[in-house]
Amino acid sequence: MVDREKLFAQLQHPLIETTLEGLGPVQRGKVRDSYVVAGRRFIVTTDRISAFDRVLGTIPFKGQVLNRVAAFWFEKTREIVPNHMVGCPDPAVMEVLDCEPLAVEMVVRAYLTGSTSTSILTHYNNGVRNFCGNRLPDGMTAHQKLERPILTPSTKAEHGEGQGRV
Repeated sequence: MVDREKLFAQLQHPLIETTLEGLGPVQRGKVRDSYVVAGRRFIVTTDRISAFDRVLGTIPFKGQVLNRVAAFWFEKTREIVPNHMVGCPDPAVMEVLDCEPLAVEMVVRAYLTGSTSTSILTHYNNGVRNFCGNRLPDGMTAHQKLERPILTPSTKAEHGEGQGRV
């Protein structure tokens, strides 16, 4: 069991960024820092939180939770499809085989909203009624809840670059 006092004391110290000596230069993304050593990549999931392709701040322990959830699913699905995970030497760190990433991500959308050129609202306002294979009815208004959440593919943005629909 975690000591409550220690836990609450650590809330004042979110993991914002890392500098791990001996692991080479850091590659910093919006949320993760990574290091490559001898064919292995060490991915540190920080407490940085991002939305709309920007870092907005931090949430203490977010990195550990996100890393643990990812590790759970990599392990659970390993028999279905091989993956790059080797292990987790720390709650916020995943050791993986260094490989070429597939720069695709999936976005779950529940509302007709957004402000970027790639947002569902921008496309809808431009007359698009088939967004990533999802039919949208006429007559919807900004920020209206969709009939059901939809899954839309997107290209994974490099740090600081916008996203584009696939």
